[in-house]
Amino acid sequence: MKTAPSPPLIFDAHLDLSMNAMEWNRDLRWTVREIRTWEQGMADKPDRAHGTVTFPSLREGNIGVVVGTQIARYTKKNNAMPGASWNSPEQAWAQTQAQLAWYQTMEENGQITAIVDNKSLDAHLANWKENQQTTPIGMIRSLEGADSIISFQHLERAYESGLRAIGPAHYGPGTYAQGTDAHGGIGEKGRELLREMDRLNIILDTTHLCDESFWEALDHFQGAVCASHNNCRALVPHHRQFSDEQLRVLIDRDAVIGVALDTWMLTPNWTRGVSTPEGENVSLETVVNHIDHISQLAGNANHAGIGSDLDGAFGTEQSPQDVDTIADLQRIPGILASRGYSEEDIANICSLNWIRFYRAAWD
Repeated sequence: MKTAPSPPLIFDAHLDLSMNAMEWNRDLRWTVREIRTWEQGMADKPDRAHGTVTFPSLREGNIGVVVGTQIARYTKKNNAMPGASWNSPEQAWAQTQAQLAWYQTMEENGQITAIVDNKSLDAHLANWKENQQTTPIGMIRSLEGADSIISFQHLERAYESGLRAIGPAHYGPGTYAQGTDAHGGIGEKGRELLREMDRLNIILDTTHLCDESFWEALDHFQGAVCASHNNCRALVPHHRQFSDEQLRVLIDRDAVIGVALDTWMLTPNWTRGVSTPEGENVSLETVVNHIDHISQLAGNANHAGIGSDLDGAFGTEQSPQDVDTIADLQRIPGILASRGYSEEDIANICSLNWIRFYRAAWD
């Protein structure tokens, strides 16, 4: 009897795991169903009882490597940007250290294993291939928004503890760069940060950089660049997405662009608080539209990947309608195949592009 082929390995380049654990108080060792049941009736977060990501669901979807973020935004007194943030960079730093402690505790608990270089990456991939059911999930650590970096001594400490990528900005104006819904370049502080990142070989994640900061950052950074969770402005005309010109320059720099599953980034018709995935007919087919657009720009399937951002302060209420848990990322290979992508292309998009990217950055 012929056995069914195993599902392809998936590498998800952006998950806010520690934020969910430390701010949403979710024990990610539980199943998605258990967390949804526990959260019934809660209203403090918009996605309560709609979460999609836990360690069991990652394992179910053969999502064996992830980039887990630390995130703590600092907002100055005169900054009217909405959303959760801290009133000083010291508080933001302390929050990232609590998140780091959670990652380290989950490693001690056998849920994850830290990936910090090619040796640990290759060892994890070999272990996962041999025994997916018991091997801890491989995790590379990234910082989303650099406002918590109080000094470059703090940056060195973060690197020594395993930080390997940084997105200098998040939403609004920042200390080192300007993010989504803001304007302007990176300034001298941003240029100093990029020099230190170059020195330490920390990857630049261009996600969330406003246009001016994006171009200035690329002019001043010599190392490896990526866009961990970014979609296409040609399909969704909003500055949170990247234009074809930006995508092309990333492709020229051997970057990988991970498509995100937040529905407002997938369709131009989304109205926050009003639209629904079903009403706008947003599905994983829509996600593949963005993957395909990146691949068409590149002329190959070597620069598109997955950076789902699932449970990034949203749940099923703002995810593609055919996503119940993150394990449903395994629907993407079939959609790609139906559009004529080869097995090699599908493997590249699901994981190999990101694996090659990190290997080259660490070589």
